Amino acid sequence: MKKLIQQDLNNALKAKQELGVSVLRGILAVIQAKEKEKIYQLNKLNKNNEKAELTKEEILNLIFSESKKREESIQEFKKGNRQDLVEKEEEEILILKKYLPEPLSELELKEIIKKAIENTKATQMQDIKKVIAEVMPQVKSRARGDQVGKIVKEMLCP
Repeated sequence: MKKLIQQDLNNALKAKQELGVSVLRGILAVIQAKEKEKIYQLNKLNKNNEKAELTKEEILNLIFSESKKREESIQEFKKGNRQDLVEKEEEEILILKKYLPEPLSELELKEIIKKAIENTKATQMQDIKKVIAEVMPQVKSRARGDQVGKIVKEMLCP
C-alpha cells in the first residue's frame, strides 16, 4: 500500500499536480511517523529485530482518519463561509478515497449491526457500547463511528 502511494506521488510529481503531491506527501509523512512510533514501541518491548512496517489495515486506518479530518474541516469552513477552502478539502478527500475500500451501504451496515445486537444480546440503550465495540472492528475504514452509533441507537430504541 505504501509503495502504491509512493508510486502515485512520483506520477503526481511528473504531472505537476500540486494538490496531489501535497496530499500524498502528507499521507506518507503520517505513515512514516506512525512507523517511527511503532519502532519506538518495539524497542521499548526489547523487540529490536521485528519489522516496523505498517500493515495494509493500519495504513487504511490512517488514510480514513485523514479523510475524516478533512470532512470535519469542511464543516468548519462552511460555517466560516470559506468556499475556496471547502473545495480544496473536497479535492483532497477525492485523492484519499482512491486508497480506501468502498464504503458500506446503509443496508449492509444495518445487517452487520443487527448481527452484533443478536451476538451481544443487547436489548436496551445501556448496551450501546457493547454493540458498537462489536461492530467497529468489522467496519473499520468502511463506515464512520458516528454513523454506526446513530444506526445502533435507532435499532435499540425504535
